Amino acid sequence: MALDIKVLSSGALEPPLNELLPEFERSSEHRVAITYGTGAALTSRIQKDEAADVAILLGQQIEDLQKQGKIVVGSRHDIAKVGVGVGVRKGAPKPDITSVDTFKRTLLAAKSIAYGDPADGGASDVYIVELFDRLGIAAEIRSKTKIFPTTLLAMQAVAKGEVEIGFRQASVIVAAQDLDFVGPLPASIQKYTLCSAGLVASSKQQDAGKALIQFISSPVAETIIKAKGLEPPR
Repeated sequence: MALDIKVLSSGALEPPLNELLPEFERSSEHRVAITYGTGAALTSRIQKDEAADVAILLGQQIEDLQKQGKIVVGSRHDIAKVGVGVGVRKGAPKPDITSVDTFKRTLLAAKSIAYGDPADGGASDVYIVELFDRLGIAAEIRSKTKIFPTTLLAMQAVAKGEVEIGFRQASVIVAAQDLDFVGPLPASIQKYTLCSAGLVASSKQQDAGKALIQFISSPVAETIIKAKGLEPPR
């Protein structure tokens, strides 16, 4: 019997899920309705018992929700990990970020830099603030840093040419039609976000939800996930 499955997911998984969910719907005949957002915002919605069947959040958020009885214990499956990336307007020159030194020089030379408000809970935004402090350049770039209410708005400003350089999870930049992906942060300062799926404890469609989680964590799904700028969770 075809069922409706409601999913709450981190925006980092949107690019691969846009391809995976139609495949799941064709093979299972179930229908999937998905809402994307920051992990912090979606966690709050689940804590408030919003109706949903599957949650795809940070691994630690799934763990915490299991302890709170909001996610079925043992239902967690790690889906992918994604790093922070750098984006510029489509067709704009790509700066050198291949090492920590060139990354710092690029930011110091940039006319403007954008990211989302860390208070919105975006993992990449929270990390970027920490990183600038750790690299000792926060004060020097503060006057040209533009913080937008959300990461989406920050990257839209980059796409319009209003800001030179933007930061977001790499998978989202890779998928954007109006941005060029400069590359991931240098390996020694990269931070990966682990995205995991779990079955919402209050779900009325638990079997269908389990089937969806198994599908998006399968070897076939892993191929698509890697093609969209994410990495396997292992």
